[in-house]
Amino acid sequence: MHCDRLWKNARLATMTGQGLGLVDKGLIAARGGDIVYAGPEAEAPAFTAPEVVDCDGRWITPGLVDCHTHIVHGGNRAHEFELRLAGATYEELARAGGGIVSTMKATRAASEDELLAQALPRVDALIAEGVTTLEVKSGYGLERVAEMKSLKAARRLGEVRPLSVTTTFLGAHALPPEAAGDKDAYIDLVCRDMLPAVAAAGLADSVDAFCEAIGFTPEQVARVFETAKGLGLPVKLHAEQLSNLHGAALAARFGAQSADHLEYIDEAGAAALAASGTVAVLLPGAFYFVRETHKPPVDLLRRHGVPLAIASDSNPGSSPLTSLLLAMNMAATLFRLTVDECLAGVTREAARALGRLDRIGTLEAGKSCDLAIWDVERPAELVYRMGFNPLHQRVWRGTIRT
Repeated sequence: MHCDRLWKNARLATMTGQGLGLVDKGLIAARGGDIVYAGPEAEAPAFTAPEVVDCDGRWITPGLVDCHTHIVHGGNRAHEFELRLAGATYEELARAGGGIVSTMKATRAASEDELLAQALPRVDALIAEGVTTLEVKSGYGLERVAEMKSLKAARRLGEVRPLSVTTTFLGAHALPPEAAGDKDAYIDLVCRDMLPAVAAAGLADSVDAFCEAIGFTPEQVARVFETAKGLGLPVKLHAEQLSNLHGAALAARFGAQSADHLEYIDEAGAAALAASGTVAVLLPGAFYFVRETHKPPVDLLRRHGVPLAIASDSNPGSSPLTSLLLAMNMAATLFRLTVDECLAGVTREAARALGRLDRIGTLEAGKSCDLAIWDVERPAELVYRMGFNPLHQRVWRGTIRT
């Protein structure tokens, strides 16, 4: 059987089933950018290929998936970091005109090209650690033109770099100053003006919102979700990060792809997520950076069988993190996730959180040949180490892209 490229003499973490799907002496064959075989060499068909890569016993996982980022934005918030070190809280900064609104001003002032140029070093850091799929949210424009500009810049990331990009419209992220405190009127604008324009331009793969006291109420979010559903766009939600407004249950009611953060989720919310198949996306970088103390109830989510994903939440205010490897270590040390949960959380379950498990997230025939090849002795090293990158080779759509 002919294929384009073979990787042999490898150890595979296929991520199929519920565990790591380990294969000791494995082989992967790719044709046309897709996997045609991933499994034991001894059981493989007789392949021929113009290029055969001897992995020399290295481990191969699916390419990593960062399923929650705000990586396209103007400026940074290092000054606010200094203020937080001096005792200011995230909510205090937000209410004083800092926080998201501060980044909004820098994002509105930047051109599309400038937003792209500023994002690329952050994206390159993720790529260098084996990321092959990246989700990017808007939410720092907070008006139609700037939101669409941000989404266009995000789409272009996938044109100038070898990775897959999915985009999420997050117009309901914060209240811009010109709204003069009228959240209902702003949500009207999101639903009547921004979201239809974004959908018509094909700039978003999904729609998100920030359900929180400093964000929007469940009733306001429901209006956004109803509009999104009417436009044929799936939804996801920032929920239960700072308090419990029952956003997880709201997300589940709308069949959301994911509910993210979840530090304050309760049993009813966990049960709702499990029933709807909504993925819980844990964001340990934000928990660490804003010095939260209320951990997400991981045991509760496990007990209800809620799928667990992990993401960087790369953003300028609460998680200036551009390392999924460090996010895994944080999830293990801070939230007590297992090695298997961490690795699944940045591959299989992250793909599920983006509604793309049919194409990415596991090593299986018929899926995109997105691979991360590692110089490690065992998969646990990918979670155990801090500040160390053992990536040997990154493959995107069947082509070596390191």
